[in-house]
Amino acid sequence: MTERITAIILTFNEEKHIERCIRSLAGVVDRIVVVDSNSVDATVEICRRFGAEVFSNPWRNYSTQFNWALDNARLAEGWCLRIDADEFLSDELRATLTTQVKQGTVAPVVTGLYISRVMVFMGRALRWGGCWRLPMLRLFRSGAGRCEERWMDEHIALSHGTTQQLSGDLVDENLNNIGWWIAKHNGYATREAIDLLNIRFGYDQQTTRESIGLRTQAGRKRFLKEVVYSRLPGTIRSVAYFVYRYIVQLGVLDGRAGLVFHFLQGFWYRLLVDLKVDELQRRAKARAVPLTTVIRDEYGIQVGTERSGLTPP
Repeated sequence: MTERITAIILTFNEEKHIERCIRSLAGVVDRIVVVDSNSVDATVEICRRFGAEVFSNPWRNYSTQFNWALDNARLAEGWCLRIDADEFLSDELRATLTTQVKQGTVAPVVTGLYISRVMVFMGRALRWGGCWRLPMLRLFRSGAGRCEERWMDEHIALSHGTTQQLSGDLVDENLNNIGWWIAKHNGYATREAIDLLNIRFGYDQQTTRESIGLRTQAGRKRFLKEVVYSRLPGTIRSVAYFVYRYIVQLGVLDGRAGLVFHFLQGFWYRLLVDLKVDELQRRAKARAVPLTTVIRDEYGIQVGTERSGLTPP
């Protein structure tokens, strides 16, 4: 008995990538669901031209948008594939999905499937620095998984069942310029700062790190970040993290692309998160108002509820 696969893609101004993504899904998935957050370019037109079903929903964060798709796109039984617009399936992964998943050879007890992601940066697939073929839970049985309610670093959490690894890669290659990449990670840093402060002060709903399990690569990484890394002195920890990735994990072997990526993503980005966390707490204390008020005023993001006990000491 063949099984259906539904791909879910969240979009906002993705005309550079969306055709490549959808073409890689052709002949593999049975349905493509796109949830767009008011794109002003040709994204929606391209999606419809290539047979995707387009829904529209205002953006809050990734997890709420993805879970909105699960709740509102009338998903049938089968498998759900989480894929970003700037990603595409390798030929090996296309074959694996066709010959294994769609043919129903996956054991019923398996509700989640890990796919290895290959990161391409400055035209080069990064093989070092902890970036090569990272396993990510991107395929799950309909009804068995949801995206964690977090502002950043969200993963699919399964309600039951076991997992296994598929062969083949999901390729992540963004075609935008470096200025766009920096602006995007500036936004990520804001969301991660909100998430880290939420962990500390509990002003908004979130799923705990245990929801994805310490036995998974993502769970272990989150534990190290939130329990070990977060307790190291600010600024120093971003330097240490860059050295770990670039020297210890041999990111230097990826040449110029490796240097730029690990400096920006391993040092600059981590430092930016720390600076935003410190700034938000400092301004909340100076104004004697809750953190949620400062987050709203500084970034236009409404989180949680304003309670007097949330003003940093």
